[in-house]
Amino acid sequence: MTDLLSIRRTTRDDLAEIDALLQRSYPALLKDHYPPSLMVTAIPLISKANPRLLTSSRYFAVCDADGVIVGAGGWSGRDPWQARSDATSAGQIRHVVTDHRRVRQGIGRELMRHILDDARASGVGRLDCLSTRMAVPFYAAAGFEAVQPVSITL
Repeated sequence: MTDLLSIRRTTRDDLAEIDALLQRSYPALLKDHYPPSLMVTAIPLISKANPRLLTSSRYFAVCDADGVIVGAGGWSGRDPWQARSDATSAGQIRHVVTDHRRVRQGIGRELMRHILDDARASGVGRLDCLSTRMAVPFYAAAGFEAVQPVSITL
């Protein structure tokens, strides 16, 4: 990541910009990994930022020199899919995205390093992650191990 990028905690004011980032990047990043019939259903559901997550102090924006958000992601102290609440031992990686025009520039890697450091500093001993197919190698490079495929009903 270049010196011209910075990472900061998000606020509610970032909602529209992160929504736009998700809405333009997820379709471009996922199109080669999922059939169009699934994309048409999934994209509207996964391309909206969660206001509670944005204001949790556990979600971060990567900004370029002009302040434009080019990546975002964070963690929560509970598993949103199983409603587990165990913030002292396990957390969940949440809604990570890099602008599709900026992938492979180290943005995601630095963001994940920041997320992992923040979770560790908060006492989280383990982070779990539900990943899209295309992001499995990215998370593996960050130290995650694929356990099993998971199907989610939309």
